[in-house]
Amino acid sequence: MGDDTENRPSPEPRRTGRAVRGWPLAAALLALILVLVLLGRFFDPPGLGDLFGTETKDRSGPAVLKSIQDMNRHEGAAGAYQVVVDLEKDARFLPDAIRGTRTLYVASGSVSAYVDFSGLARDAVTVDEKRTTATLRLPHARLAQPFLDPERSYTVSKQRGLLDRLGDLFSDNPASERAVNVLAAERIGDAAKESDLTTRAERNTTAMLQGLLRALGFERITVTYG
Repeated sequence: MGDDTENRPSPEPRRTGRAVRGWPLAAALLALILVLVLLGRFFDPPGLGDLFGTETKDRSGPAVLKSIQDMNRHEGAAGAYQVVVDLEKDARFLPDAIRGTRTLYVASGSVSAYVDFSGLARDAVTVDEKRTTATLRLPHARLAQPFLDPERSYTVSKQRGLLDRLGDLFSDNPASERAVNVLAAERIGDAAKESDLTTRAERNTTAMLQGLLRALGFERITVTYG
């Protein structure tokens, strides 16, 4: 009886060399992509941002009406303002290169001045018997809340320490943007208080009321504020 084992084909060896050799290449490509992403996030070199282009998709829902308020006031004047906000936040015992932020922001906004008619008393308007003379006693004009225009406001520069950059890499920080916007609104509101917006609003409100009452047949119209 012959030996059958000599005629059997030997099993093919397992092909593991190619798979093993492919791992270093895949790891190197992954490391290269990670380095490029980090460079684009931290240093933003010219042209690198276009390598990993992003696509913006708006998935916002429709606006929901929360409330309606009747406007019982006359806006007699409005001012447009622009302010440069330089906001810096430092950490104790750490250099700015490690921990700290500094934002240079140009904010554009407006403030309106108005006269409120909603709280007028019954004797605020008096008319004589012939309906030719009218006297109006109105409250002084007030300033509305500052309105920031996002289309004309922009960040000039934003410097961040290493720890802040690492934090922004894994999560957004909307609180820092809100701090800049709040400070810009305060600066614009302060500028409006130092201007003559309320005086202009009262003068323009007086002219509006006088023109309206003259069209109704009144000859003498007196408007006072207090």
